[in-house]
Amino acid sequence: MPPARSAEARALYAAAEADRDPHPERYRLDPDALLARALGNDDVKVLGDDDWRAGFEGYLASAAADGRLNALGTRMAGDTAVGRLRARRAMARHLDSHPEVLSRPLLAPIVITGGWRTGTTFLFRMLATDPRLRAPLPAELSAPWRFAALEGDAREAAIDAAAGAHALLHRLNPELAVVHDSGARMPEECVLAMGTDFRNWGFTSTTRLDAYAAWLAGESFAGAYGRYRAMLQTLDRGDGRRFVLKAPAHCAELPSLLDAFPGACVVHLHRDIVETIASGASLFAVFRSTYSDAVDPHDVGRFQAEQTALWLDRALAFREGDAAGDARFVDVGYRALVADPIGTARRIYAAAGIDLPPDVVAGFERHRADDRQHGRGRHRYDAAQFGLDAGALRERFARYEQRFGLRDRSRA
Repeated sequence: MPPARSAEARALYAAAEADRDPHPERYRLDPDALLARALGNDDVKVLGDDDWRAGFEGYLASAAADGRLNALGTRMAGDTAVGRLRARRAMARHLDSHPEVLSRPLLAPIVITGGWRTGTTFLFRMLATDPRLRAPLPAELSAPWRFAALEGDAREAAIDAAAGAHALLHRLNPELAVVHDSGARMPEECVLAMGTDFRNWGFTSTTRLDAYAAWLAGESFAGAYGRYRAMLQTLDRGDGRRFVLKAPAHCAELPSLLDAFPGACVVHLHRDIVETIASGASLFAVFRSTYSDAVDPHDVGRFQAEQTALWLDRALAFREGDAAGDARFVDVGYRALVADPIGTARRIYAAAGIDLPPDVVAGFERHRADDRQHGRGRHRYDAAQFGLDAGALRERFARYEQRFGLRDRSRA
């Protein structure tokens, strides 16, 4: 069953369904047609090497076969594929015109990661209030080349112009604001920028993509993180501000992340595993219900448990192996973050070698108060509604929970 929708949202979905009959070509996830749409009059050579093709075709095939998409969802998948190819072309042109970008030094960032729903967004947006740090906004991540030379009013106007996309999403699915609020001036996850080579775990959060996710698990992300570094070099102003970045998906790709950003301070958040997976399943179910009228909660729970196992197993293996070397990790328990966010920030800043003056602490306190005051509603979920067995999950993730002290609630 589709989720409850407002009259306005029902009208938007109905209009897309009505449009599909007379214009079926707009709703076909055909790689050749979408590639032609992305390229326009350009030759495919503008995309550089061919590392994007397998993922591009696999993403579209999986969306068509696995996605259970409604008309708007089908159009979204096609637009996503076209948008990522156009972003690849635009970045290539920008770097061809400005080759010096790739040699720009980039201060080692603070990178926040962890399982879904472990407090990453709250911590990320709190640290982003420090004027000495820089957290990318959605429009910057989606089109960094546009912001390379924008200053003052022109930059502000470009950011404001992106607000319409967030407003539309909230009109289609108001519950999105409850589970993960977004807006043109709210810092957002790294996955918004990634995927111009079609290696992006973020795609699987909004769409059922089982076959694509299985392919992705066997792919190297070295190129994807190299491209992301170039995007941040494009955005960097050379003003001494350090990027603060965030994405749960970094858990799955720590070697590639740290190769691209040597010296990064990685903040790794942890939460009770049943809460992590159940809350993540609830989040994914809401995301996917924007583009599908056939979201099966048990299917989402299955996928969320499998993906969490993959990500956390990889993160644990890396951190316990020799390849981690002297990488800087700060482990933060969800409960400790909720109880004492300022104390958590002090630990992170000490690890990153940054001082924490009183005015920045005051900004953190204001963010904390504002976050409570402007909450959009309570995010309610239960493991059983997603077919998840708490005992089985604890057994499956016993080593992870033991490693990070999650069996002892006082340390979590």
